Amino acid sequence: MTITFRDLGVSDPVAQVLLDRGIESPFPIQELALPDALAGRDVCGKAKTGSGKTLAFGIPVLERMTRARPRTPTGLVLVPTRELANQVCDELTPLGSAVDRTVSAIYGGADIDKQIRKLGKGVDLVVATPGRMIDLVERKEISLAEVAHVVVDEADRMADMGFLPQVEWLLRHIEREHQTLLFSATLDGVVNTLIKRYQTDPAMCEVESKEITVAEMVHRFIAVHEMDKAKVAGAISAGANRAIMFCRTKWMCDKLAGELQKLGIEAAAIHGDLRQSNRERALADFAAGNLHVLVATDVAARGIHVDEVDLVLHYDPPQDQKAYLHRSGRTARAGAGGLVVTLVIYKEELEVRRLQKRLKIEQPIVEMFSNDERLRDLTSFDPSEAA
Repeated sequence: MTITFRDLGVSDPVAQVLLDRGIESPFPIQELALPDALAGRDVCGKAKTGSGKTLAFGIPVLERMTRARPRTPTGLVLVPTRELANQVCDELTPLGSAVDRTVSAIYGGADIDKQIRKLGKGVDLVVATPGRMIDLVERKEISLAEVAHVVVDEADRMADMGFLPQVEWLLRHIEREHQTLLFSATLDGVVNTLIKRYQTDPAMCEVESKEITVAEMVHRFIAVHEMDKAKVAGAISAGANRAIMFCRTKWMCDKLAGELQKLGIEAAAIHGDLRQSNRERALADFAAGNLHVLVATDVAARGIHVDEVDLVLHYDPPQDQKAYLHRSGRTARAGAGGLVVTLVIYKEELEVRRLQKRLKIEQPIVEMFSNDERLRDLTSFDPSEAA
C-alpha cells in the first residue's frame, strides 16, 4: 500500500496543496523525517540535494510554528546560498499559505531596506543566508527571541564555504527552547560537531543515496589551442541539450559567455560579481530550458540545482580531484551519468595527467580543432583509437 502524506500526520490543507502540485506520495527522506519532526523532535537527516528534504523540514515547521510578531520570526531556515534561499522560499510559500503562515527569503546582495520593511510587516518563517541574518540581528532589525524552530540546511556545504562560525553564532543566540532540524549530505567531521552541540537526542534519518562514481560518467580530455578554445567548447555544446561550463575566474566566465553568444549559442555567466537579479534570471532560464549553456565559477555553481544537465565542460581544468567530481556530479543529478569534457591547453597537460592518475582514468588527451566532426558526439568517440 502506498503511504500518503496524510498517513504521516500532515494536515489536510497542506496535503491538498501537495496533491494539487502533483506530489502524491512522500520521498524516502520525507517518510523517515516527517513523523518525528511533526512530533516536535530534533531531526538529523542525511540526504543529498534533490532528495526532497525541503518538504521534510518545511512541512513540520510550518505546521507547528506560531504566528510571528513584526521583526520576530518564530522559524528560521539557514541555507548556504542566495539561490537556495529563493528555491526553499518558493517551494514553501504555497504550503505556508495553506496554514496561514508567511515565508520570506533574506540574503546578501539584495536591497537590505526592502528586506527590513518586509520583516517589519511580520514574517513567520525566515529563510536566510547566515551573513545577512547576522547583519540584521546586529542592527536590531530582527530578533531571535521567539524562534522555536531552526533548520540548518546543507550543513556540509556551509562547512565547505566557511560559514559554520556564522551558523554557530546564530544558533548560540537563539534564546528560547527550540526544535532543531539539520540536513546534510554527510554527517561526519565538523557537521557531527554541530549535531552534538546543538541537537538534543535527534532522530537520525538516513537515506542511502547512490554515490555517482567516475565509472558512471563518460570522460573525455581534449587538447586545444588557446585561440580555438571557445569554438571547441561551442562545438561540443551543440551535441548537448543543457550544458554547464566551468571557469576558474569570473572574468573568464564573462569572456566565454560572450564568445559563445557571438557563435549563436544561448549562454549566460553566473558568478559572485553579477547582480542578484541577473543570476536569478540566468538560473531560471537554464532550469526552464530557455538557456543552452550556463558558464559558472565553482562557488556560483553551488547554487545550481538543475536535473537533466547532460554535459559538464571543464573549460579550465579543476584544481583537484574533489573539484573535478563536485563539478562533474552536476551531470548525474537525475541518477544517470552524463558527458564530462576537460579542455587542455599545452601548459596544463602535466597537471591534467596528474589529475587523471588520481581519478584512475586511463585515457589519452586527444588534440582536436573546432571543425572536428567528432566534437559533436564525444560519447561515441573512442579516445583510445585516436592515440
